[in-house]
Amino acid sequence: MSDKRLNGLDHLRALAIILVFLFHYGRLFPSPQWVTAIGAFGWTGVDLFFVLSGYLIASQLFSDLQTEDGISFKDFFLKRFFRIVPAYLFTVAVYFLLPSFREREAPAPLWKYLTFTQNLGLDLRYQGTFSHAWSLCIEEQFYLLLPLVLILLSYFRLIKRGWILLLILFLGGFFIRAYNWHYQVSPFIADGEAWINWYKWIYYPTFTRLDGLLTGIFIAGVFQFRPALKERISRYGNGYLLLSIFILAAAWFVCTDTESFHASVYGFTLTDLGYGVMVLGAVSNTSILYKFRLPAASRLAILSYAIYLLHKITIHLTQLSLSKLHIEKDSNLMFVLCIITSVLAGLILNLFIEKPFLRLRNKLFL
Repeated sequence: MSDKRLNGLDHLRALAIILVFLFHYGRLFPSPQWVTAIGAFGWTGVDLFFVLSGYLIASQLFSDLQTEDGISFKDFFLKRFFRIVPAYLFTVAVYFLLPSFREREAPAPLWKYLTFTQNLGLDLRYQGTFSHAWSLCIEEQFYLLLPLVLILLSYFRLIKRGWILLLILFLGGFFIRAYNWHYQVSPFIADGEAWINWYKWIYYPTFTRLDGLLTGIFIAGVFQFRPALKERISRYGNGYLLLSIFILAAAWFVCTDTESFHASVYGFTLTDLGYGVMVLGAVSNTSILYKFRLPAASRLAILSYAIYLLHKITIHLTQLSLSKLHIEKDSNLMFVLCIITSVLAGLILNLFIEKPFLRLRNKLFL
């Protein structure tokens, strides 16, 4: 993968973590009104992460498929383990060993974090802290299942028909979300409990949130197995970036009431398609995101995983500490200081946990 190609994706990783940070800051902590307003659509940053993961991981596996040795599940999973798990386990340890650091109430049971199943059956009434681990659970489940599925399809020589499975899973998401909304959400609207089941049955479960990963896999498949089509697509990189903005604007309109039927059934798909088109633009060699490297975006992209893990704890501790110095929690100054401390926390986690394990991984897989 070329540096220029990574430039475009680095811009999108940076955008994704900014969106998530704004959303959580405005929704969970005292904040300036403008942060809450701008961050209202920030929940979609996770969807952008999903599309990026689907594209990058599928690209790697599709490339392995075309080699003589094919996909090595052991090598792939161990590489992902060294990339994801050490920093994640460190964060889990902080949450469980230092409960005073928690930004909200009790976490889910420890075993659900250790098995990456915390997103299944998650009830925010009793499991509010480190709730953002739900997306990491989906990604880790994805890292487990995708190579196994591709190995099976390759063994039975069905790789060329893999698009059928993609289509089934994609369409299945609509039906599952519609069913869950009608039977798990709608009946509880009158008593004010609908939001709990909406998160539990629509927002967090793996089987309702595959659209972004599937979109990324589809793009990777087109680029890997249809080079002529890739060449034609890449001619219009900036056009895709512009188109993605219009699609995301439509998604924002549909998702104005996120717990409504249309937002629940169609909103995620429209959002993920918008970000999928944005990824198409970012990896097209004619687009501005592909051509130009922004050092700040590249650095933020490198730190995005570490910042994602620690940003809620960091914001909580920063506001708790600095408010004692008479800095208002909902002030612009506090917001800027929380950005600084969150980036510093991510940098420390990256330097002392992520990088040593990545160096170890590189030594093992030379």
